Amino acid sequence: MSKITKSARGEPCLLRLDGCVSGGQNETTVFAHLNSGGMGQKALDIHGAYACHSCHDKIDGRVQTDYDKSWLNELHLRAVIRTQEILVKKGLM
Repeated sequence: MSKITKSARGEPCLLRLDGCVSGGQNETTVFAHLNSGGMGQKALDIHGAYACHSCHDKIDGRVQTDYDKSWLNELHLRAVIRTQEILVKKGLM
């Protein structure tokens, strides 16, 4: 794990989808990388967002949702921007 991925510990979920479990219980927050297009291939650490396990499962497609895939991608990108702002403040970017 890199310093960036480790930085997700204790942070709030920045995706905040329906059913988000972060609400003050940030122990499930992980670093959710953008889809890099291939099975087992991860994007760079600068291309990810803080996400609780519930939201991470939804954006990765492990859980069925009523969300349109393109809308989930848009929300993930917005969360990446918010995460990058936090990483800059932490001195990790």
